[in-house]
Amino acid sequence: MSKKQTGATAKNLENIGDALTSSEQFIEKNQKAIMIGLGVVVLVVLAILAYHNLYLKPKNENAQAAIYKGERYFQNGQDSLALFGNGNDYIGFEEVMNQFGGTKTADLARAYAGISYSRLGDNEKALYYLNKFKGGDKLITPAIAGAIGDVYMNLGESEKAANNFVKAAKAAGDNMLSPIYYKKAGLAYLHAQNYSKATETFEMLKKTYMNSPEGQEADKYIEQIKLSKK
Repeated sequence: MSKKQTGATAKNLENIGDALTSSEQFIEKNQKAIMIGLGVVVLVVLAILAYHNLYLKPKNENAQAAIYKGERYFQNGQDSLALFGNGNDYIGFEEVMNQFGGTKTADLARAYAGISYSRLGDNEKALYYLNKFKGGDKLITPAIAGAIGDVYMNLGESEKAANNFVKAAKAAGDNMLSPIYYKKAGLAYLHAQNYSKATETFEMLKKTYMNSPEGQEADKYIEQIKLSKK
């Protein structure tokens, strides 16, 4: 190795040593602040874990027990009982949301409540609760988007209804529910006299879902659109 290379190597080592010394000095100087910062992070993580395991988990279990009978009332179409309870051993979706806020069960109660209010004809409350539903479940999310579409149809806002039916169809992920929602979207666009979107929707339905009942009857609606445009 030449003297020039040896000198350069020594200089590099000196620079590295200076950098390490500076880092050590910084850590030593700020050790207390760094440790406090790390301690805060650890405390936050522990607090989150404790909140989920010691508070939310038991709370959600209690909420599930509280909503059980309401689901039965809902399935049987007894919407008033489902919403407000039976005055005995079931508190109602409204009270489940109040008592168990922040849980997945309370979120589910919002979905049930929205549909129940829709079936009772209270469209404003139906939209309020359905739009507050956070969801995430692959089965429930499209159903809620579809339910919002139904409410908008009840309100005579067909364009908004169609957009929500399309959202539901996409959320369903190309399963057997998708063509059902696309058909509802096409009919809503037709009702809104948006003939171009209606035709586009039924043409897509015919091409993409040709083996579904909805796809097989798409031509009927395409012809209906042509007649409506005359």
